[in-house]
Amino acid sequence: MGLGLAEFKVGALVVAISGLIAFMSMQVSDDPSYMGRSRKAWFLLPNASGLIKGSAIKSAGIPVGAIQEIQLQDGQARIDITIQASLPLTRSAQVELRSNGILGDKHIEIFPGVLGDPELESDGQILNVKDGGSMDDVLGQVGELATSLKDVAKNLQEAVSDDGTDKHILGRIVKNIEKLSGDLAQVTSENKEQIGEIVDQVHNITSTMDELVNDESEKGFKKTWKNAMVRIDSSLKNIDEITTKINNGEGTIGKLISDEQTAEDVSSAIEGISGLVDSASKVSTGIDFNSYYLNEVGAAKTAIGVTIQPGLDRYYYLGIITDPAGVVEITDTETSGTSGSSFITETKTFHSRTKITALYGKNFFNWTLRGGLIEDKGGLGIDYRMFYDKLTASVEAFDFEKVQVRTYLNYKVFSGFYIMAGYNDAFNKRNAQSVFAGAGLFLTNDDLKLLLTSSPF
Repeated sequence: MGLGLAEFKVGALVVAISGLIAFMSMQVSDDPSYMGRSRKAWFLLPNASGLIKGSAIKSAGIPVGAIQEIQLQDGQARIDITIQASLPLTRSAQVELRSNGILGDKHIEIFPGVLGDPELESDGQILNVKDGGSMDDVLGQVGELATSLKDVAKNLQEAVSDDGTDKHILGRIVKNIEKLSGDLAQVTSENKEQIGEIVDQVHNITSTMDELVNDESEKGFKKTWKNAMVRIDSSLKNIDEITTKINNGEGTIGKLISDEQTAEDVSSAIEGISGLVDSASKVSTGIDFNSYYLNEVGAAKTAIGVTIQPGLDRYYYLGIITDPAGVVEITDTETSGTSGSSFITETKTFHSRTKITALYGKNFFNWTLRGGLIEDKGGLGIDYRMFYDKLTASVEAFDFEKVQVRTYLNYKVFSGFYIMAGYNDAFNKRNAQSVFAGAGLFLTNDDLKLLLTSSPF
């Protein structure tokens, strides 16, 4: 009897442990089809690689079901899934194939759909399917990128080669930059002496200014400035005494100011003078000085002129120009060779000449038309301003007997200082064709007032 009871206890313990193990297995399993607490659905995939029967179905990263069956249907993979009955599925539900890592394993991510849409029937088909990509797709995109980089490298190699410079925009740009740098190197090498002279002149000017400011002699700047300040202080005291007497009505001026009738007459006269001054103040004047170097001539052309502008839309210009190629003489020299043949050598001689320019200009928006006397000859000119009036492109034509055409660019650097470059005698009618470059200074009446008021003298 005691033996039967012991066997009963052992059997009961085995059954209890087996039931506990089965219950715990159902709790940790991704498959919710146990005990009727699930719902079924299915969908089609063009490629089910990486999926196996029993793979997890997740929603928001949380396991909610498992794959029950993978089979072929109409050339695609049919995936039958079982998910928790508590997860609502609508007809707008969506599934997405996602990778678990870089090793190729995948799982299905399910999105229940929009709340309020009709519920998906039991064992219904989910139509919204999205392939989240795979390592094959990534490797394919990397391959396409490598092909594109290979094409770019090939085009770059052709662009910088001798044979491919004219075939590509980049090659032509590189070729033009190389040509420009060569021209600049040639200009600087051919004009080293002139550049050195300019540097020496600037050095001499700064040295002279330094000596002037630091002069300690009796007539030097420092003592002269101190004496001037003493005189100014004395003059201010005298002015203060005079204004005090005038305010008190003393003297002739004081009486005139104190008399109301006299004050009214003076006020009327001042108003008339003020009207004349206002009219005159509307006229803007300026002084233009520029000098540019003619490369072929080997000398600088200098001009100084005055601009009078009575309104924003027009102006008058009068200038004097010193042209190092004002007169060009050509001498032909015949030289005999050893075999009896001869050849002619042409020699140019340039002579400086002073010329006059008098122009009337009219502004039309960004354009300016001007005409009159250009370097002693009748001529016309046109200017176009751009980049907020910083850069101006100009063309001039004059001397209609031997038509002279000059084109140039003018760039304002700062405070009236500008640089210019262009091409002189474009058609070579006077045998003075040359590239030129230089700089200039344009000061208006406002600039002159500022310089005079800030001057210590």
